[in-house]
Formats: sequence, C-alpha cells, structure tokens
Amino acid sequence: MGLFVGIIMSAFGLGYFVYGKKSDDLLFLFTGIALMIYPYFFQNVMAIVIIGVILLIAPFALKKFTE
Repeated sequence: MGLFVGIIMSAFGLGYFVYGKKSDDLLFLFTGIALMIYPYFFQNVMAIVIIGVILLIAPFALKKFTE
C-alpha cells in the first residue's frame, strides 16, 4: 500500500514540477521536487499521506497568504 501511495504522490509531484517549469513558478517547481522525493524517506503509509496532502496544499496556501 505504501508503494502505491508513494507512486501517486510522485505523480502529483511530476505534475507540479512540469507546471512550475512551464510557468516559471519556483514554488510549484520545488514543491514538485519535494513530492517526488519524500516518499523514499518514510515507510508509514499514514505519514506519507499526511505529508503529501500538506505539500499538495502548500503552494496554494502560500500564494493566498502572500497576496
């Protein structure tokens, strides 16, 4: 189950990375890199999900608070 969740989060990371690269948005670019890398460091599925959701929401929340 952890492998499947890690692959899903890495897929989101790839999407964030490509979007950040095309739009020259460093926040999405680095968040995408983080989403692709962090599942390698955790084995607990719940930790992978919680950190993944936080990273998925972070760029939108940071953009909203910095406007």
